[in-house]
Amino acid sequence: MQVPAIVAAGDGRASRAVYGDNKAYLELAGRSLVAHAVAALQQVPEVSEVWVVGNAPRLEAVLRRDLEGRLSKPLTVVPQFRNLLENVWETYRRLLPGAGPAGRDPEEGESDLPVLYLSSDIPLASPQEISAFIRQGAELDCDYALGLVTEESMAPFYPQPAGQGAAGQEPKPGIEMAYFNLAEGRVRQSNLHLVRPPRLGKRQYIQEMYENRYQKQLGNALHLAWTIVSDEGGGVRVLFYYTLMHLAGVFDRHGWRRVADATRRLLPIARVERAVSALLDTRFRFVVTEGGGCAVDVDNDRDYDVMRERFDEWRESHARAVEVRYGPPALPAEAATLHVQLWSDRSSPDAGEEGS
Repeated sequence: MQVPAIVAAGDGRASRAVYGDNKAYLELAGRSLVAHAVAALQQVPEVSEVWVVGNAPRLEAVLRRDLEGRLSKPLTVVPQFRNLLENVWETYRRLLPGAGPAGRDPEEGESDLPVLYLSSDIPLASPQEISAFIRQGAELDCDYALGLVTEESMAPFYPQPAGQGAAGQEPKPGIEMAYFNLAEGRVRQSNLHLVRPPRLGKRQYIQEMYENRYQKQLGNALHLAWTIVSDEGGGVRVLFYYTLMHLAGVFDRHGWRRVADATRRLLPIARVERAVSALLDTRFRFVVTEGGGCAVDVDNDRDYDVMRERFDEWRESHARAVEVRYGPPALPAEAATLHVQLWSDRSSPDAGEEGS
């Protein structure tokens, strides 16, 4: 099975800038974050082609600079639209066979085509973990599979106290993670989505959840709660699980682990999947992978500073750990010399909205 991949790299009002710029263009080890994501996809055998949506002229320039002669899969750049929802839907319409620059709606029989969506700010994403996610998601009877990673797989990216590892070692900074507290354990969203877009009955809630994704902010939590309770398909049942999940997260962040554990026992994954399925009017499932790198995104200035300091170390140690769990990448790294011409629809306005 092969699927197209869409990398969201827009920069509108709901995206979060880092050092005043779109995260996609920040650099690590001489390469932009979006190029790191595209490069990882080159080694995923289940990915047939790569599409990137965002500021087309800037993306073309950056990807040419960072990946010239290093592409083995077709790469297409699409100008961004008004918001994240339009970015993911309109890019899907353009990747359909014979769609052309204007795109087209799926025809009968095309709704089963799954698409891999991922963000552009995950420079530690490994091809093995992406591959495992696609394979596991394809085996499920669902139309939307969302990736999760375990708490244990995040431990290598935490701050490192003095004396840990080599004797007398200085403390090292790390990135603190926020988790979903579920009955099966603490998990983090991995930025990987395997979706059959036409089968999402209520696609508008993808935009709502994206705009209110920072749940530590009370306003975002309340807005999303109101959206849920006012929905005909969601209602009180979905709001109940959402509230429990939010409370468990608050207890966890304050160090009240026993209270958090007691709360999350009421939230088995299967129950949450049914609630999200009702909210989105689709068949929704979670896919848990063990790599962890896909969940390490760059959300703020401090995270980027930490990533710059520890990127080479993390990249090397993470590659070793993933290879132990999943084996070596199925495809070689940047072995091809094929250059794929980047393409964008010059007639479409670059609307300046988000998608990352």
